[in-house]
Amino acid sequence: MCFSASASFGAGIILSTIGVITIKKVKQPKDYLFASIPFLFAIQQVSEGILWLIIPNNDYLLLQNILAHIFIFFAQVFWPFLVPLAIMLFDKKKSRTIYQKSLVIIGFLCASYFGYCLLFYPIKAEIIGHHVFYRQFYPTTLLYASIVFYGLAILIPPFISHSKKMWILGLASLISFSISAFFYKEFLISVWCFFASIISVIIYLVINEKEKLNQKL
Repeated sequence: MCFSASASFGAGIILSTIGVITIKKVKQPKDYLFASIPFLFAIQQVSEGILWLIIPNNDYLLLQNILAHIFIFFAQVFWPFLVPLAIMLFDKKKSRTIYQKSLVIIGFLCASYFGYCLLFYPIKAEIIGHHVFYRQFYPTTLLYASIVFYGLAILIPPFISHSKKMWILGLASLISFSISAFFYKEFLISVWCFFASIISVIIYLVINEKEKLNQKL
């Protein structure tokens, strides 16, 4: 996270706990992907927490590179594809729309581009002030289009879901992204992933609401 190693580790512990509780609430296999998001965010936050500790030590350059790639993989490759897919699967099959399927395709294209860049272009994690900065040497070709696709894939799915309370997740994501982009533009990847990981606890509320409705049927 952008402030300290302890904050990243703390978030990781809280999210892993909430993640286990959330997964245990699930009754239908198709909901496990959505329910696993908090736990997966915990892994991402812990990887950055370790980065905080080892970046000042040049003896761990290889481990720094591995952890930086893990964090960026989650941020730019994993989330833009997993989020729209998980939300679409979470909705009832008969209520899924062409818009949701289109966002899954958009997320896949975005993830493919960033995955290619992650494989073939270097990145470097640095501590600048009180922030982790990921220096990426990606080509500008298709970069801006991929950023737009990223925003669509991450931010839009909760708002077009038919699941109750999913809009809360969407609103929290939109607000956190806006704050991160406005106040922490240079450190957007790190800061927004932290905010997104924290608001992922809303997933428990969404799943809990769905299970309550299923029990009434």
